[in-house]
Amino acid sequence: MGRKATVVGAAGFVGARLAARLRETGWDVWAPAKGDPELLTRDLGVVFYCAGLTADYDRRPFDTVEAHASLVSEVIRAGRFERLVYCSSTRLYDGQRKAEAHEAEPLVFDPADPRRVYDLSKALGENLTLARTGGRGAVARLSNVFDWSDSAPGFLSEWLIAARGGRELTLESSPNIARDYIHLDDTVTALVAIADGRSQAYNVASGELVTNADIARVFEAAGWSVRFTGTADPPPPPNASVERLAALGVRARPVKDVVRVYLEGLTR
Repeated sequence: MGRKATVVGAAGFVGARLAARLRETGWDVWAPAKGDPELLTRDLGVVFYCAGLTADYDRRPFDTVEAHASLVSEVIRAGRFERLVYCSSTRLYDGQRKAEAHEAEPLVFDPADPRRVYDLSKALGENLTLARTGGRGAVARLSNVFDWSDSAPGFLSEWLIAARGGRELTLESSPNIARDYIHLDDTVTALVAIADGRSQAYNVASGELVTNADIARVFEAAGWSVRFTGTADPPPPPNASVERLAALGVRARPVKDVVRVYLEGLTR
């Protein structure tokens, strides 16, 4: 039997792919159902905590706190794990007013903003993981994870899925919006590596901000027509440093390269 792992949130976007990868590489994986009381009583091995709310956090603030902080608090208090990798988000840098964000720098939040419930609850989960696990916890701050599997969430994922249905695309966004994208498979590779890393936070990102217009040019070069309905031109978010991730031997593929290869596959 291989190394033991518990994937909390294994029914979700990241957790499902992670659980599949672990099984393929010989891990003994347990994927508990939501609310399974055994999560607090059995030996868990390496815990990958992938549970969380993304799109509907503002509508469900109390469920967000439960998923991001309350449940992981109970897992840590029970203490029946070898390692804990907590999935957080580079969204926590949105309050920074700087070009690049490093994991060791303090975060900035406005507690009076109701939309910060996501950031604050993730930050609490991070604090418990890093400060209350006796050196057994690490944090993975995930950037914008994308894929083209059916129902994959996020703007770029939906864009790539739509590309299968036709060559003329109209997107409800602005060409000026910039994000750091990382493919789901590279994200999973990073999480597995972080399980054997130091007890600290890691940015799971590509380290490159790319605009919608940049990606649209890749589509157009491959034969697609792309039109945006929006004109917003917000300041770009801080670029997440990936030095710590690179030190683990993990480097995400550039998003434009991944998209180009995907589109080439559609045109064959």
